[in-house]
Amino acid sequence: MTRAIKMIGIGDEGKQSLLSTYEQWIYESEVLVGGERQLAFFPDYCGEKVVIKGGLRSLVERLESESRRIVVLASGDPLFYGIGSYLAKNLQLEIYPYVSSVQLAFARMGESWQDAYITSLHGRKMQGLAQKIDGKDKVAILTDETNTPSAIATYLLFYNMVEYRVFVAENLGGESERCGWYDLHELHDIVDNVFSPLNIVILKKVAESPTWSLGINDNEFAQRKPEKGLITKKEIRTLSVSALQLKLDSVVWDIGTCTGSVAIEAARIAREGQVFALEKNEADIENCLLNIRKFRTDITVVNAKAPDGLDSFPDPDAVFIGGTAGGMRNILQICCNKLRKGGRIVLNAVTIENLSEANALFDEYGFHTEITLAQVSRSKPILNLTRFDALNPIYIITATKKKGA
Repeated sequence: MTRAIKMIGIGDEGKQSLLSTYEQWIYESEVLVGGERQLAFFPDYCGEKVVIKGGLRSLVERLESESRRIVVLASGDPLFYGIGSYLAKNLQLEIYPYVSSVQLAFARMGESWQDAYITSLHGRKMQGLAQKIDGKDKVAILTDETNTPSAIATYLLFYNMVEYRVFVAENLGGESERCGWYDLHELHDIVDNVFSPLNIVILKKVAESPTWSLGINDNEFAQRKPEKGLITKKEIRTLSVSALQLKLDSVVWDIGTCTGSVAIEAARIAREGQVFALEKNEADIENCLLNIRKFRTDITVVNAKAPDGLDSFPDPDAVFIGGTAGGMRNILQICCNKLRKGGRIVLNAVTIENLSEANALFDEYGFHTEITLAQVSRSKPILNLTRFDALNPIYIITATKKKGA
């Protein structure tokens, strides 16, 4: 390949969406590459047509060996969730975008879109969407044949995100274009095949969303009855989550999650990441599931006794251990081996024996520890006076990989 490949964005209306110069380039080329839908807009093209199918690696290899003039057609803006990003990293491209589907959808709504949160479910799982979009005023979602407008509505209703109205834009720019507003319950009841596979979903917030800041009050969580209190208390939870030093895209493990309080706080920080929670008690799992729905955190919860189940989780950036149920050595060995570079493990211990064992094991596995003894008392009214009730002292152990280990 001796010359740059021209990549041209095209709309659903075909040739009508192109500048005359772009159309001339297409007919002057010797190889025209694109999806079947894009290539069908040019039935009179005289050169060779190459349909994009399967992986892009083989396409790159083919185009690298070409010396003929090549034009690649792409839908809308090739650099907006399109093939342009991948091809531009591997080929010499000149890119000429068309209006993206999201731009067109907001134009049909008559709304600005510079302040919108944009995400794609095209070829991706919906899991994690709840915490990503919670509280955002405008959300644009690229869909596919599985993650349909109706499926999205069902998902939002599960998390009680009823403050949104939904705008569905289908076949934008084409002869069969259709746009409309829907209530979530209305959209939930619509069968999927009513909508064209080519659609954009936009959520617009029309009512206030519930809000929670770091350090959610203990009584906000569903807990085991009559034995309330099996929860990482707010003050300890805040210190522990802070010690994890989470990022927006962190992968987090919560071992011995119980009510899910730490996992939920983590998911509300690592909104673009993933959170995996492990709990051995079925009764606590039920409360955990209630809590993740309430706090709009779509996390993976597994009913198992650690270390069982940990091998199925992706390697973590951060691990919180609220309980080990006697299996500390095996649990720490897996966590230390799986932890990504620069990651942290935070373990809460209530006894001197567990503190001693954890500290020794972390040293054995090549980790440096910092230990905080948190002794917290809360005010409590007594008649017309106030006294303090002490919570159980907790050792917060933060472990990081030793340099050179």
